[in-house]
Amino acid sequence: MTARRRSILLMEDDPNLGFILSEHLEMNGFTVTLCTDGESGLAALRKGGFALVIADVMMPKKDGFSAVRELRRTDRDTPVIFLTARSLKEDRIEGLTIGADDYVTKPFSMEELLLRIHAVLRRSSPSTGLPPPPVVPIGKYSFDTARGLLTGEGGSVTLTAKEAAVLGILAAHLNRPVPRDTVLAQAWGSDTYYNARSMDVYITKLRKHLRSDRNVSIVNTRGVGYTLRVVSDVAPTVKKKDRAR
Repeated sequence: MTARRRSILLMEDDPNLGFILSEHLEMNGFTVTLCTDGESGLAALRKGGFALVIADVMMPKKDGFSAVRELRRTDRDTPVIFLTARSLKEDRIEGLTIGADDYVTKPFSMEELLLRIHAVLRRSSPSTGLPPPPVVPIGKYSFDTARGLLTGEGGSVTLTAKEAAVLGILAAHLNRPVPRDTVLAQAWGSDTYYNARSMDVYITKLRKHLRSDRNVSIVNTRGVGYTLRVVSDVAPTVKKKDRAR
C-alpha cells in the first residue's frame, strides 16, 4: 500500500481524544496528521496527499460541516468520516448531504472506527491493489474483519458495525472467555446499564448468524464473560484394545 493510501487527516479539537485516535490509527499502520480546528484542517487539506479525512463536527474557528463544505467545492473524491457527539437524525442527514462517506456517533470503539475506515477506503478506491483484509476462521465460517463479512456454507452476511466489533473481540480470544466489561469498553466505550442490555441483544444476533455450524457457539459464563467456542468435529480415535474392554 502506498504512503498516500495510509495517510489520514484527523480534525479533532479534544486533545485527549485526538491523541488516543492518532495513537491507535498509527498502531494500525496509518500516518496521521492531527489538526485541532477546521481552519488548520483546511490548510492541511490544500497541500493534498490524504487518503481520508476524519472530522469532528463541533470544532473552534470552523466546524466540521463548514470545513467539508469548503473541501467539496474543489475536491469531491477524498472520502470523509464525521465524528460527532450529536446523534440527531437531522445532523446525520446534513453530514451525508454535504458529501461525507460515513458518520460515527460518540462514544465509539476503535474496532468500529477501523472497520468503517477500511470499508470507506475500499469503496473509494477499489482498484488500488489493497492487500486482502485479515480473515479469521471460525469453525466452518470465515470472518473478514475489515469488511464485517461473515461467510459460511450457506452464503455471506454483512454484519452491522457493532456486530462486527463484538465478533472481532470474541474471535481474537477464540475458546477463551472475554469479560463483559472488556467487550463493553472496547465496543461501546462504557459499561452503562443500557450498553450492557444492548450488548446482550447483539450477542443474540450473532448466535443466530452462527447457528448453521453446530460446533460454533457463544457461551455466557455467569461472573466470567463470553466465550466464542469452536469444538472439533473429529471423533476421538478408539484403539482396538480399548474397544475390547
